[in-house]
Amino acid sequence: MSVLRNIEDKIESLFEGVFGRAFRTNVQPVELARKLVKEMEDHRVISVSRLYVPNEYTVYLSPADREQFANYEESLLGELQDYLAENARREKYVLLSPPRVLMETDEDLEVGEFGIATRMAQGGPEPAPDEAPAPEVGPGATMVYKPKQPDTQAVSAEELGLEREVATLSWDGRRHEIEKRRVVIGRSKDCDIQVADPNVSRRHAEVRQEGAAHWVVDLDSTNGTEVNGRRLKRAKLRPGDTITVGSTELVFEREAGG
Repeated sequence: MSVLRNIEDKIESLFEGVFGRAFRTNVQPVELARKLVKEMEDHRVISVSRLYVPNEYTVYLSPADREQFANYEESLLGELQDYLAENARREKYVLLSPPRVLMETDEDLEVGEFGIATRMAQGGPEPAPDEAPAPEVGPGATMVYKPKQPDTQAVSAEELGLEREVATLSWDGRRHEIEKRRVVIGRSKDCDIQVADPNVSRRHAEVRQEGAAHWVVDLDSTNGTEVNGRRLKRAKLRPGDTITVGSTELVFEREAGG
């Protein structure tokens, strides 16, 4: 049996053994392990002759889910770090330092939902003489995972159905998937969402991701920013909310991604 499988079995046993009954409606350790590996795979960066992957992973949990891990959080984080390290060795990925997994509480998450943010933190070993420096990579957007079908019974790892949640902005028949922590809206061609509206400032507003939540923030625009008809400097966004800049309306949504 491979080392990777051994680690996976150890993580799964945390759910299926002593703690199994407590996790019937909560996030399961094996879900975190598998989605952390998915985030590692999704954030690979190709250099001259190497494949770099993030070395820092922050897991966001609802208060109830975080509480469930309280008695063995440190042990679980160690297992998750070993799991990521073994996957990197097996796939021949390059890490700037041993993988580090952090855990945070996010009040906006429901029980059974969790978010993962990745970062490639500098400060690791120097690249080989014939290798270009490791790429500079900022934090990636937090990927939010939620159960496809709530289930009050414990399920096996094979039965787990999780989907990634994607935030989008739609306007004038166009759709923009929010993949960064900050998305700027304005008339300038340098904006992430360029709006051809004379009543919109060059850099009018931005949508920020903070943990698992999204906020719209007015950037001291001339005509201000409205959310659902109310003029606000900063507002938390919920699915279906309408952001008005100038005479342009953008609709915020969160939906299942691939």
